[in-house]
Amino acid sequence: MKANQGMMDLTKGSIAKGLVQFTIPVIFGQILQQLYSIADAWVLGNYADNTAFAAVSSTNSLIFLMIGLFNGTAIGGGVVISRYFGAKDEKGVEMAIHTNVLFGLIASVLVTLAGLFLIPQMIKLMKVPEDVLPQSLLYFRIYFAGSATVILYNVFTSIMRALGDSIHPLYYLAFSSVVNVVLDLLLVAKFHQGVAGAAFATVLSQGLSMLLCLMRMRKSKDYTRISWKKIKWYPQMMKKVIQQGLPAGIQNSVISIGNVVIQTNINAFGEFAMTGAGAHSKIEGFVFIPITSMVLTLPTFISQNLGAKEYDRAKKGALFGILTSVILAEGIGLIVYVFSPQLIHIFAKSEEAVRYGVIQERIMTLFYGLMAFSHSATGVLRGSGRSIVPMVTMLGIWCGVRVLYVTIAIQIVPVFQTICWAYPLTWGLSSIVFLIYLLKSNWLHTYDTMM
Repeated sequence: MKANQGMMDLTKGSIAKGLVQFTIPVIFGQILQQLYSIADAWVLGNYADNTAFAAVSSTNSLIFLMIGLFNGTAIGGGVVISRYFGAKDEKGVEMAIHTNVLFGLIASVLVTLAGLFLIPQMIKLMKVPEDVLPQSLLYFRIYFAGSATVILYNVFTSIMRALGDSIHPLYYLAFSSVVNVVLDLLLVAKFHQGVAGAAFATVLSQGLSMLLCLMRMRKSKDYTRISWKKIKWYPQMMKKVIQQGLPAGIQNSVISIGNVVIQTNINAFGEFAMTGAGAHSKIEGFVFIPITSMVLTLPTFISQNLGAKEYDRAKKGALFGILTSVILAEGIGLIVYVFSPQLIHIFAKSEEAVRYGVIQERIMTLFYGLMAFSHSATGVLRGSGRSIVPMVTMLGIWCGVRVLYVTIAIQIVPVFQTICWAYPLTWGLSSIVFLIYLLKSNWLHTYDTMM
């Protein structure tokens, strides 16, 4: 079985070298992905008013709630592809690819409809201030009208990464990121379209990267080529994709439910708190890229090696990935802690908004290692086919405990800092659960009963 150019067989060679080589393009891709968000925030922060920035900031948790369910499922579906790829099963790879594409098409329709009809009611429940609400609704409507571009892009990149190709998604994303920045400057800075311009820029540029990925996979000459005629309902394969992917998708949405509750409590502190928290989220998303990238790499590495029955190699790769993520996260956290005022100032002009952002950063950044451990453990378990374990853990801790804590604690100590402590608390609890599970369970041999 000969792979296409750009694909990596992670079942051979140096473990550390293979993981790093695969992760580096993912890192650059994540940087470019963040530029979509960063460009919107920077342009709005400098060429629009604070209300526009607050409107976009208030949408993040709710967008991830809707999109995260299906994007997480796409990542889990990629695990199925990696498994067959590692086992050198060409027919299995072909069927899994087309099943994932079909899932993406169905998900695109569902998310578009749900976003357009349900989001207006949901955003009102989040207690968005009246002066921010109209612009938040406008951003949502435009974004979800084009949500198919976001979902299908994630499906296609998940397929390419599952096959060991982390290079070509980077190329396409680089091109579309430039388009996004140009459109932001034109629509927001020059033509003063505010949140509408930022939303159009995001959707159009994301759609471009999606089309480039599709063109690449349509030009493939072997079993990895996407053919419209082969996009069919394969019941057993769809069952496997949903079994592996749906828990990951639910996990993403569960995290978002907790974050929506937290965002609702942040909104109660007013526009400047919303802006400061929004600025922090932009910085956190950007500086946490190396860890996020390793987490995206681990399912492919683990799944390919377990598919090839390279159990010891999978175990060593998991250890290397987790340790690397934790060390990087703590180093990054210290840097952000020191320079938090300057970093918040990049996105927030108001000193009051900066004050809120600094409060949040100096509570959370020192605990980034715990967040990195939990996310990395999730990547390992997804790759091993045990995606239900992180789903249940996140449901109980990152949603249940987080919501319970914020709901009760904010009544006892009604200050902004109380909300911020929800994150380190739940990161620590989930890390304990994952550590015990990885040490005590036989997660390496899940695939023996799943092929």
